[in-house]
Amino acid sequence: MSLSPLAYANSLHIGSIDFVSPDEIKVLLDIEAPDSIALNTGTPRAFPRINGYVLVSSDDGYLVAQIEWITVERSQYPKRKGMQDFGLIDLPYPLRKMSLNPLGTLQYDGSKDEGGDDRYIFKRGVETFPSVGDAVLLPTQKQLRSIVESGENRYVKIGISPLAANAEVCIDPDRLFGRHLAVLGNTGSGKSCTVAGLIRWSLDAAKKACGEEKEPNARFIVLDPNGEYSHAFKNDKVRVYAVEPIVGIKQLQVPLWFWNSAEWSAFTQASGKTQKPILRRALREVRSGRLVTGSDTIEEKKLKLRRYLSALTIQLKGVLRNSLEKTEETKFGFRLKAYEQDLNNLKHEFHEYQSEISNVITAIKSTIESTIKEYPPGNHYFRAFTQQQLNEIINPLANLIEKLGGIVYQQGSEEDCPLTFNGTDLADQLDLVAQQENVTQFVDFLTMRIRTMLSDTRMKTITGNAEGVTLDGWLSDYIGNNIESNGTITVIDLSLVPSELVHIITAVIARITFESLQRYRKLHVNKRTLPTVLVMEEAHNYIRRYKDDAENYDAAAICCQVFEKIAREGRKFGLGLVLSSQRPSELSPTVLSQCNSFMLHRISNDRDQELVNKLVPDNLRGLLRDLPSLPSRNAILLGWASELPVLVQINSLPEEQRPKSDDPDFWNVWSGKENRTVDWKKITDDWQNINHKAK
Repeated sequence: MSLSPLAYANSLHIGSIDFVSPDEIKVLLDIEAPDSIALNTGTPRAFPRINGYVLVSSDDGYLVAQIEWITVERSQYPKRKGMQDFGLIDLPYPLRKMSLNPLGTLQYDGSKDEGGDDRYIFKRGVETFPSVGDAVLLPTQKQLRSIVESGENRYVKIGISPLAANAEVCIDPDRLFGRHLAVLGNTGSGKSCTVAGLIRWSLDAAKKACGEEKEPNARFIVLDPNGEYSHAFKNDKVRVYAVEPIVGIKQLQVPLWFWNSAEWSAFTQASGKTQKPILRRALREVRSGRLVTGSDTIEEKKLKLRRYLSALTIQLKGVLRNSLEKTEETKFGFRLKAYEQDLNNLKHEFHEYQSEISNVITAIKSTIESTIKEYPPGNHYFRAFTQQQLNEIINPLANLIEKLGGIVYQQGSEEDCPLTFNGTDLADQLDLVAQQENVTQFVDFLTMRIRTMLSDTRMKTITGNAEGVTLDGWLSDYIGNNIESNGTITVIDLSLVPSELVHIITAVIARITFESLQRYRKLHVNKRTLPTVLVMEEAHNYIRRYKDDAENYDAAAICCQVFEKIAREGRKFGLGLVLSSQRPSELSPTVLSQCNSFMLHRISNDRDQELVNKLVPDNLRGLLRDLPSLPSRNAILLGWASELPVLVQINSLPEEQRPKSDDPDFWNVWSGKENRTVDWKKITDDWQNINHKAK
């Protein structure tokens, strides 16, 4: 015997509203309401249950609310319909109450699903609140699933919701990756598996959408400080780079000429007043081709000479626009002497342009002789340079540059443009500039740091100028070439990168990726982007909060600043961030505030819980009280990627697809179930770079 619609609706009644406010609704439960298991929805279901869902009838459908707490109050009289024996018994009666957080509305869209049931749509936000006395209902199985499964473009399934009848939790990749995601939780709570799963399930869904015969045109770059993720994708088309290459793993290379002036300053620990200006000038000069080596091809030599002469021309025109102070006149005069010496050395490299180069040298020499003075004896200084003197240098320079192919204008600051140079040349140029500026004693430490790095075999393998490394080739290998034909995932293993370099290397990789996507968008008329996801595991080590009032930023601060810029601007250029961290309280507030979606695993630390609580509105913090007790593989998804905060049981990954982040199995080794032998000699030889040749 089936119930009428009215009778069925009445069977779902569990209580009535007793109190209403914008962020809280209190409900008085009926005495007949279920106290552990509800059977009146057709399927056995736990009720009442913390963070479960209930419905309240409204004008445009149902108000959806989440249970925050449940309590029992003692009343002098029973409140049961039809009972009139108030005066016969004088015993306290338990009255159950619960508090609800209003989430949104569940509306009937006027259509039927494949099974003939009504189709519902959940929308976040409440337009009209209920009144005191309104009925509170249990949602049916269909309504419960609709609360979690509503939304458009939900292509990727990541798990199920235990609180919503095991409804499928699917996400929109544009929302999840386009506006940055933070995966937070204690160690061992399942963060790494969640991150690996999000990548894998997204690629599987994309491959299914574009056809099994085609590979998805996706790009994931995983910065892996622990060496975990190469195992998770070892059976896929993945590019893996590490400090020590083995079969299937390539050599990690981030050449020195990729670094910009801020990264060089952080590595050398250059001070702001004297050392940074000297370092930036040396970088400008080596990048603009001040040193032309004999190993360069003819075309490379000509291009370096054009860059060098273009930089000199731009500098001279800048002096024309801005009159030099007396203290700067002498410095500029000695620079002109250095330019004269350089051109004398280069003249023999370019026989076909010897006449034009000689004209420039003559003009510089004439200007120097007419302005240099000596007082007292042995102390040289320069008088002011006139406009005519500078034009006499600029005119032959322009003639020479025109014959070489025209002036070369570099985009952005020249010292930051990724033009090739040798690390030794930079150290030599620093010494030369320091001599010209008479600040040798202040620059010795910088050159020592650079020369130490160049001689360190651990660092040289990463930063050395390996043959064949070009900027376009590096981008094709590390980000992915056209249509991603060389694979969709790049794993960069940072586990053995020396501590002196790890923050700089991480910063350079992230910055180069970001700037390349900026230029991709710039070169497309319709401003299309190249969607790319940058994954940062153990993010608290690289995106750590720092004091922004410090004069000199260290390498960790420079690394954090790069990610802060990506967090603020990456969305416009198609670069999404996925941050995984067990210490959210140590993360940069700027980066964390730019994350629009959060996947929260178990969090026990009180400081971390306090920070996470600040990420969500006040009326939704009840769900976060589950964080200390969440089991592994369970997480709370909230933010832009989800219509409402939802508890998710993450899909399980097979053993071979999980990152190698398992807990150590002490007992199996102690009890002899697993035999673990060790050859310390082999380990120390590898550690000390000792190679034993076969005799």
